[in-house]
Amino acid sequence: MALGSIAAFWAVSALFVLTPGADWAYAISAGLRQRSVLPAVGGMLTGHLVATVVVAAGVAALVAESPNVMTGLTVVGALYLAWLGVGAVRNPPAPQADVDTASTSGVRQALKGLGVSVLNPKVFLLFLALLPQFTSRAAGLPVSVQIVVLGLVHIASCAVVYACVALGARRVLSARPQAARVVTRMSGVAMIGIGAVLLVEQIR
Repeated sequence: MALGSIAAFWAVSALFVLTPGADWAYAISAGLRQRSVLPAVGGMLTGHLVATVVVAAGVAALVAESPNVMTGLTVVGALYLAWLGVGAVRNPPAPQADVDTASTSGVRQALKGLGVSVLNPKVFLLFLALLPQFTSRAAGLPVSVQIVVLGLVHIASCAVVYACVALGARRVLSARPQAARVVTRMSGVAMIGIGAVLLVEQIR
């Protein structure tokens, strides 16, 4: 697999990762709420890994060709994002007051992060449209393996960006409880908005 193809994919992937969305909103929320951001970030990265494996296995192509399956997945993902957003709007904690005090809380945060990524059908569609374009049947590796390699490159970019967003939110806002509440509510509104857009697209 040519390094040039990997570099070209990384450049396109980086633009996608640096675009704020549901993952950013959840990372900000985790940075303000939790003692450690690793469970939340790890959950989101696991979601991207699932998307990579699914695309590599060719299952995403079948899903994309089935309007009913895609509609159902989109609705579930939209409602899940909206549910997380409502929770952030209704309960925006001060950074010092709401920290992760038990391992089960970390598990819940990881599962929420997984849901944010894996229930977003646009992640699968983006991977389906993007990853295969940077593969070559003439390369020494099977196409499925190439997709996994590119997916891991994307996940590495996600790890850096999401961690920086979460830790940056904590560092900048930890001494500003009121600003932290505002940012958490804004993150919640962003998640609700993304969910609403997904639902509207299905209605249209």
